[in-house]
Amino acid sequence: MTYYKNGRPIDPRKIARISGSKQSGDGRPSDSDADRASSQAPGGQRPQQAPGNVQRAPEPHTLDPYEYLEPFHEGRRRSGARASSPDGAPSAEPGRAAEPPGDRRKRKFRRRRIIAGIAAAVVLVLVAGGIFVFAQYQQLSNGIHRTSLGPAQNTAETNILVMGLDSRLDENGNPLPADVYNALHAGTADDGGYNSNVLMLLHIPAGGGHPVGISIPRDDWVSLPGAPDGTSMGKIKQAYGLQLDQTLTHLTQTQPNLSRADAYQQARSAARVEEVKTVEQFLNVKINHFVEVTMGAFYQLAEAVQPIQVCLNEATADSYSGANFVKGVQEINAQQAVAFVRQRRDTTNSPVNLTDLDRERRQQAFIISLANKLEHQNVFDDFNVMEKMLGTVKNDIAVDSNLDLLSLASDAKKFAGGGVSFETLPISSFGVEDGQDVNLVDLNQVRTTTAQLIAASDASASTSPKPSSSSSGSSKASSGSSGSSPSSSPTPSNTFGTNGVMSSAGIPCVN
Repeated sequence: MTYYKNGRPIDPRKIARISGSKQSGDGRPSDSDADRASSQAPGGQRPQQAPGNVQRAPEPHTLDPYEYLEPFHEGRRRSGARASSPDGAPSAEPGRAAEPPGDRRKRKFRRRRIIAGIAAAVVLVLVAGGIFVFAQYQQLSNGIHRTSLGPAQNTAETNILVMGLDSRLDENGNPLPADVYNALHAGTADDGGYNSNVLMLLHIPAGGGHPVGISIPRDDWVSLPGAPDGTSMGKIKQAYGLQLDQTLTHLTQTQPNLSRADAYQQARSAARVEEVKTVEQFLNVKINHFVEVTMGAFYQLAEAVQPIQVCLNEATADSYSGANFVKGVQEINAQQAVAFVRQRRDTTNSPVNLTDLDRERRQQAFIISLANKLEHQNVFDDFNVMEKMLGTVKNDIAVDSNLDLLSLASDAKKFAGGGVSFETLPISSFGVEDGQDVNLVDLNQVRTTTAQLIAASDASASTSPKPSSSSSGSSKASSGSSGSSPSSSPTPSNTFGTNGVMSSAGIPCVN
């Protein structure tokens, strides 16, 4: 039999020494015990027994080495329940002395220590998981491209400008993978440019109200505050590319020792600031943050969460964007998602008449579909999906220096289940300026519409909207939804502006 102490086997020779020190081989006290007793008597004599008393040999005592070792695996040396003494305390086992109360307390303490150790291990695993998530966030936050918009603003509400570039390059100016170009159906690295083809202001009110997304048509003819490249008036999407060209040219000419990569990043930062200032001036709204998304980022994000459910009022196809959709609710993959948000014409004999404004509505509908999927299918809890998203964000998305990505992810949950509505700003007419087809706008109407939408969003923090408020009525505008749609999909109402409000209460049908 093997005996243990502190979880480790004990050398049998040590146990033999313990045995020899306690008793002799025949069960009688050892000579050393007798000598010790003799030395304690006066004169060195053995103590005399009282008359009439008969000395008896001591009862044989069977050595239990566990008496001298810590109790490890009690079940191995005890079987069954011990009988209790009249006072309720456990009685001694046959052939063994009663266990002192102190030893029982020690064993209880050791058991508690083991349980505490297990609990600590569980907590350690949970903490390690939290550290891993935090490390992932720190890695993401440190690796992403950021541009300062100035000191952080202490405002309860938040205005975020989403900028979608038509560039076929990543944020470092490098070409995308070949398979991404094939999926985009949008040419190669030499195509596109640095226009902000998607401009959307997201207003998130204080106090838990419903956010509102305000789409800005990309061809609106506006004033450019910085007059980049000497251009004081232009399409609102052009502010980015003009400023990038001006800054990059200036840095190349004045700082020949500056690396091309650093000059490029500085030019991108200047372009973002100019685009933000242009939108601020146009809407008369202070912008707190921005998120810049490239075409490659959109595809890779869609690839991470595909398939995505969308709805179309009519079947349509387009050879330019690669769109080919049937009528009604359908699930699309990442490649189809790119075509869905880019299509602005129909190249078949379909009666569908699409414009740039319809593309704005497609983008709004896609955001709603994506938000509903993230909310209802717990995509944020899928580590593989989140890992793909994090990898995409690093190379193909830029944000401002003060944007908290964790807070943004929390706010994004409000975009599902009717939590957000979308509006496309009105235009007065189509026209031609400097040889370009542009949208002519009424500046006062644009600012009034924007102010109304923001005010309605802020009021939602204290007023509960009626369930039917976002699904009643219909819009007949060229960019609104018309025709039949699934019962679960709301029909855009005509609350503000000329294009109607799209709610996120379901999967909206669009042209």
